[in-house]
Amino acid sequence: MHSNLAEHARCLYGDEYQPAPACSLEHQHCFVEELTFADADSILAMLRELCPHVVDGHLPVWVRNLAYRLVLLQRPDEPALMRQAAENLWLHGPDWDHIAADLTKQANALEAG
Repeated sequence: MHSNLAEHARCLYGDEYQPAPACSLEHQHCFVEELTFADADSILAMLRELCPHVVDGHLPVWVRNLAYRLVLLQRPDEPALMRQAAENLWLHGPDWDHIAADLTKQANALEAG
C-alpha cells in the first residue's frame, strides 16, 4: 500500500509540503509496527522528508521521539545523530530536557575520543 515509511507517515499525519492521501488513523498500528522494524536510513529519510527544518512537519511528537530513539539504538556511536535527537527533544520539552542534555554530553564524549 505504501512504498516507504515517509509515505506511510504522510498518509496518517499529513504533510505541509505535499498533498497527503487519506489514510485512516485505524492503520496507525501498522505504521508503528513498520517504524519499529525499519532500518535507520529509512527512519532518517522519513524525518528529513516530513520535518526538514526540525520545527516543522505534522508528525506527532511521540512519533519523532520514537523515531530518534530507534535510530540511536541502531547507531549508538554517531554524535551528529545524538545532537539531532537532542535538538528535537529540546524543541518539544521541557519534559525531556534532561535526556537532551545527556545526549549532548554523550556526543561530546564520543567526539573527544
